[in-house]
Formats: sequence, C-alpha cells, structure tokens
Amino acid sequence: MTLLASALVLSGCSTPIADLPATANPADAQARAGGYLPVNELPPERDSATMSPDERAKIEKELLAARDRQASTVAKDAGK
Repeated sequence: MTLLASALVLSGCSTPIADLPATANPADAQARAGGYLPVNELPPERDSATMSPDERAKIEKELLAARDRQASTVAKDAGK
C-alpha cells in the first residue's frame, strides 16, 4: 500500500524531458526561448513563389480522383 501511495505522489512531480540533465543541450546550441515570440516579430519573406491557380486546380483534381478511387475500393470490399 505504501508503495502505491508513494508512486502516486511521485507521479505528480513531473519534469519536462528537455530539462533533464541527460538531455542537456550541447554548448554550441542556441538557448531555448522561454515563452512566446514577440508580438511584432514577423516570419521571414518566402524565397519561393506560392502555387499558381492552375497548379492548385491540378492538385485538387488529383486529390478528388484519389478519394473517389479509395471510396469505390472500400465500397467494393464492403459489398463482399
């Protein structure tokens, strides 16, 4: 009984894995940012252009076709 009680008490004292000494960051690693990023910090600009509408339509068409193939396979298997 004492073992069970001590296990329950100790399970409440958890430490994030990143803070354990065995997983310490190497000396040349950047320090972890504690908390949230500053509000005014924006992500860097993209190096590549976004998808064109034609590329997007092609990908959507391929995804719809894959969904339809999968649905017909599932329906065929369910019918057996």
